[in-house]
Amino acid sequence: MRGIQLAKYVKGPHELKVTDLPDPVPAPDEYLIEVHAAATNFFDILQIQGKYQHQPPFPWVSGAEFAGIVLATPANSKNPKFPVGSRVFGATQGAYATKAVAKEVSMLAVPEGWSFKQAAGLFVTAPTSYGALVVRAGIKAGDYVLVHAAAGGVGLAAVQIAKAFGATVIATAGTKRKLDIAKAFGADHVIDYRDDKWPELVKKLTPKNRGVDIVYDPVGLVDKSTKCTAWNGRILIIGFAAGTIEKVAMNKVLLKNISLVGTHWGQYANFEKETVVTVWEGIMKLIKEGKFRGTEFTDQEFVGLEKVPDALAALGGRETWGKVVVTVPQEGRSKI
Repeated sequence: MRGIQLAKYVKGPHELKVTDLPDPVPAPDEYLIEVHAAATNFFDILQIQGKYQHQPPFPWVSGAEFAGIVLATPANSKNPKFPVGSRVFGATQGAYATKAVAKEVSMLAVPEGWSFKQAAGLFVTAPTSYGALVVRAGIKAGDYVLVHAAAGGVGLAAVQIAKAFGATVIATAGTKRKLDIAKAFGADHVIDYRDDKWPELVKKLTPKNRGVDIVYDPVGLVDKSTKCTAWNGRILIIGFAAGTIEKVAMNKVLLKNISLVGTHWGQYANFEKETVVTVWEGIMKLIKEGKFRGTEFTDQEFVGLEKVPDALAALGGRETWGKVVVTVPQEGRSKI
């Protein structure tokens, strides 16, 4: 197979190289997958630099999110969920390759009518946003929801899910293009958060200037968001894309009865397995109803594993929106 393997940490994406490698050998409980598309994540950049919380022993193949076709089923399974030839998507270490291995719990069937490129970026973003808004914040029709970095992968998922549940969505982003994208995916109002007065602008968009019921924050804007959060509001802490772990003055939280709610989707498989099932059922229902669509970045094409460094650099440089997905042509086939 061909893949991007690391024998040592690198300073950045452009040091990554595609090489010929032995095919991965599945463990008895693993599937062998032919990878057709791989989605990029910020944590991929951290991992190749040795800065992520999960660092495999060298040598290892980078990449996590994939979509592709089952080539072989687990040796220890008489009745595998995904027979040979099944179209699947999921997450596993080693997605930046033409072949990868993955466990059944880390895969799902590609939704009907979806391409590999659309499905590749679904496994992390959709359940993070659904789990936060529906499970943690209890979103309901009539809520006002503020989504920060709304044109990002989890942001666009949050916008669509909030709209599907009957909420009014106020979206923030930092460029006109990203604001237009948030609007195109259903946001009712868009605000440029480079304007320091954005909390006041958000309040003015809510009934009687009361503020929003839910804040979805993958950036690290909790402190400023308390200014435009309503009584009994919930601020969902999704991540820290701004690069720093912020500190919040707790009197602001107390005075408005605000709940600060953390969401670590990756740990649900360990602590709350039953919720993983219900969340995916909910997402697939929205997809079937046409209320949730793929969020893959379409302004630029990344075709071939050789384009992974460019895709990661664009992602890291905040030049993109949605999910940046690399098409992985199979060996011996054209790069279409």
